[in-house]
Amino acid sequence: MVQELSWQYPRRTTAILDLPKFGLPIIPIIQGTEDLENPTDLKRGIAINSDFLNGLDTEAATEKAIQRIEQYNVGKKKINYRLRDAGFSRQRYWGEPFPIVYRDGVAYPLPESELPIDLPTLTDFSSAGNGKSPLAKATDWTHTSLGERETDTMPGYAGSSWYYLRYMDPTNPDQPVSPEAERYWGNVDLYIGGTEHAVGHLLYARMWYKFFYDMGWVSHTEPFQRLVNQGMIQGRSNFVYRAKGTNTFVSADLKDQYNTTELPVDISMVQNDVLDTAAFKRWKPDYANAEFVLNPDGKYICGSAVEKMSKSKHNVVNPDDMVAKYGADCFRMYEMFLGPLEDSKPWNTDNIQGVSRFLLKFWRLFFEQNGNIALTDDAPTNTELKTLHKTIKKVNEDIERFSLNTCISAFMECVNHLQEIKCRKRAILDPLVRLIAPFAPFMSEELWQNVLKQDQTVHNAPYPTHNDAYLVEDAYEYPVQINRKVREKITISLAADPTKYNKFCWQTNKSANG
Repeated sequence: MVQELSWQYPRRTTAILDLPKFGLPIIPIIQGTEDLENPTDLKRGIAINSDFLNGLDTEAATEKAIQRIEQYNVGKKKINYRLRDAGFSRQRYWGEPFPIVYRDGVAYPLPESELPIDLPTLTDFSSAGNGKSPLAKATDWTHTSLGERETDTMPGYAGSSWYYLRYMDPTNPDQPVSPEAERYWGNVDLYIGGTEHAVGHLLYARMWYKFFYDMGWVSHTEPFQRLVNQGMIQGRSNFVYRAKGTNTFVSADLKDQYNTTELPVDISMVQNDVLDTAAFKRWKPDYANAEFVLNPDGKYICGSAVEKMSKSKHNVVNPDDMVAKYGADCFRMYEMFLGPLEDSKPWNTDNIQGVSRFLLKFWRLFFEQNGNIALTDDAPTNTELKTLHKTIKKVNEDIERFSLNTCISAFMECVNHLQEIKCRKRAILDPLVRLIAPFAPFMSEELWQNVLKQDQTVHNAPYPTHNDAYLVEDAYEYPVQINRKVREKITISLAADPTKYNKFCWQTNKSANG
């Protein structure tokens, strides 16, 4: 039996689950966790079983709890500032060993002649016990004539904070990087990383670089000239709705007619928000006898939300599965196509098929229906050259702006037009393969070597640049409106005589209005 603590205000406890080993109650305090195997999986939501906090979301509940604590004078609100990984040592095998030995409990640095320190060979990487690193088991390595080695290792950010400098001068035995090499290469032009990575790594990289600058080892005050934070790829969660007190699940479009609890469901058994009920019943033993209230179309429609990918939400997309089904190029291009680089973007597996269809359409430009290569050496028309060079210009400009999603759109427009005019000319498709190579490296390499019959890799071929001469407009398509509705379109040369054009428009308007 669990003894109630004495509080200065009423406190209600409702034991929903009991841990069998100690008989301690697990009390769900977030709405929607009552039927979860582990109610603590969901960290945020509407408070339940929490007395005066019931009905509040996590943020509001936290603030109100702090106010009550201060009201009863049992604590006070305080802001804590903390640096990640403040402790520098790690009790693990991998990492740089500390150049420290102990004699009579006193730490001494190893002489430079003993550096670098190589990790010993181990077959068992588990802890040595008593809080000791696996290295403590390598007694031949730890016992030295100079003392007992430190068996903790440095954290990952110890080397990752400055390793990029080493690439400038990798064989220098005396310095991380020589002044000459550092001045030649300079600091990093561009660093791309996620926001969480920027905090966990770049903060330390800058700290170390500032130290290097103070020591006179680098000539710049900042390590990176520009930082671009790529947005997070969010997951699209799906939910089922269980009628409370039953094992019956209600379709989302009918859930308002029932008293239901929302539960996350594995997205692998949902297609276009339609639940595979047979797969759902196989998913967990508790659901083996589940019953379903379907909509009038005989389908179980799931609810959905865009949120951070998480195992607890069952919305994680495995990249290996996507590559196996659609190919690496398709997976790569769909990620670019989702939206602007720096924005958080929702992943939707149903939409990747659009990029897959585009790549197949691009591939078919090179082949006849019977599978034979369809390339010709005919001279390209002005229309074909204009389409190609318009795309080259757009893609090159958007790459400079990191607008990769609009690059994909430009490729799609180009391929659609080339398909419409049945263009299969080498002079057009050769540069187009080179242009798309960074976006679809595997398919472009296949076409480059086996269709275009090139010896070197496409990734060493010159990247296309546009020619403004092919982008000059010599005509314009004007819409003809009658009673404010477009009835016709006419193409007029931009070199046409304006007086004749104005007369034509007057006559057309007069004829339309009687």
